[in-house]
Amino acid sequence: MTSQSEQPDQYACAAAWAALSAAHAMVTEQLSAALAGSCGLSINEFEVLLRVSRAAGPGLRQGLLRSAVRLTQPSLSRAVARLERHGWLRRSGAPGDGRGVLVAITPAGREVLGRAAGLHAGIIRTLLLDQLDPDEQELLARALTRVAERGPGAHPEPEQPWPSQPHSA
Repeated sequence: MTSQSEQPDQYACAAAWAALSAAHAMVTEQLSAALAGSCGLSINEFEVLLRVSRAAGPGLRQGLLRSAVRLTQPSLSRAVARLERHGWLRRSGAPGDGRGVLVAITPAGREVLGRAAGLHAGIIRTLLLDQLDPDEQELLARALTRVAERGPGAHPEPEQPWPSQPHSA
């Protein structure tokens, strides 16, 4: 039997999880519809383009990309192949590694990513960030980053951390 002192913590945990799940579902639904309708991208394909665009050098190893976007190998392969068919990504062999694959973004991929990123930012801003004051935004970003970096199976990203403030173009 659970003591009464444990119940509020359990309910607080359940309430936090329910709120996070509901917020994620709402934002994901809006992002999915907007990215598909305006750019012809799924959320996973957007993530792939975004991660590959941030890679230094001739491209990003597909294994590192899989860790960053958290897709199974078959799902990632299908997404990369689809993006390559559209001319938005290019695959090549990794130098010195006969089995390794490098994935690089093309100029056309950068163009579609630019459109998608603006759309993505607008939806995130409207549905999430505009609901919070600046201190809450910073706290949310720090807390979720810490959870993501320390969770089971967490893999550090091969890129630099996200900037805390957007850069003006």
